[in-house]
Amino acid sequence: MRFPSPLIEARLIRRYKRFLADVELAGGEIVTVHCANPGAMAGLTAPGARVLLSRSANLKRKLPLSWEMIETETGLVGINTALPNRLAEEAILAGAIPGLAGYAAMKREVRYGRNSRIDILLTEPGRPDTYVEVKNVHFLRQTGLAEFPDSVTARGAKHLAELSDAVAAGHRAVMVYMVQRGDADRLAIADDMDPAYAAAFDLARAAGVEMLACRCALSAEEIVVDGLLPVVDRP
Repeated sequence: MRFPSPLIEARLIRRYKRFLADVELAGGEIVTVHCANPGAMAGLTAPGARVLLSRSANLKRKLPLSWEMIETETGLVGINTALPNRLAEEAILAGAIPGLAGYAAMKREVRYGRNSRIDILLTEPGRPDTYVEVKNVHFLRQTGLAEFPDSVTARGAKHLAELSDAVAAGHRAVMVYMVQRGDADRLAIADDMDPAYAAAFDLARAAGVEMLACRCALSAEEIVVDGLLPVVDRP
């Protein structure tokens, strides 16, 4: 996924009210930018950190700049939770996610289950319908170990239950964790952050839901899915 133009550098001052952040641009101007991430963003809000911003082409937007990435000691981390679906779609169409390539049709935000919408539905004559749910991952506490979630997510647990129901109905269900950081070499479920989600994950995997973790390469110009990471148990 290429950005329309290279991202803009700034320094983080503070993140607040979940969806807002104040930053200092290269010329010294202090502006408020949109933060498309409702989560805790643990470890990714240090004042003074280098951040990368995108500029909207919509001139009517109240906040034209959006926070896309932050630079940590080990590299860039994508914090925009609105991007993973698009990253997954592009990767599937490019054949970059083994097992999800080659379907005849792709639909987005399709209603299913108990008042839910699946992120991606893949269909092909002669193959089971494949329900794909996508989650953003940016949490890392141990070297190389990406974790999800970074806070309680009842909605995430519900999605796992819905995927399990899809498998029980004869469909295929895949949970895709989009790891927007290049310093991770594996993914684990953070059971200490949300025991209920961890329990839902175990039940879903036992029910036949497939768990995939995609590794992303990030730069100021693009984000690219460049492989899969193993999903492991926390040490």
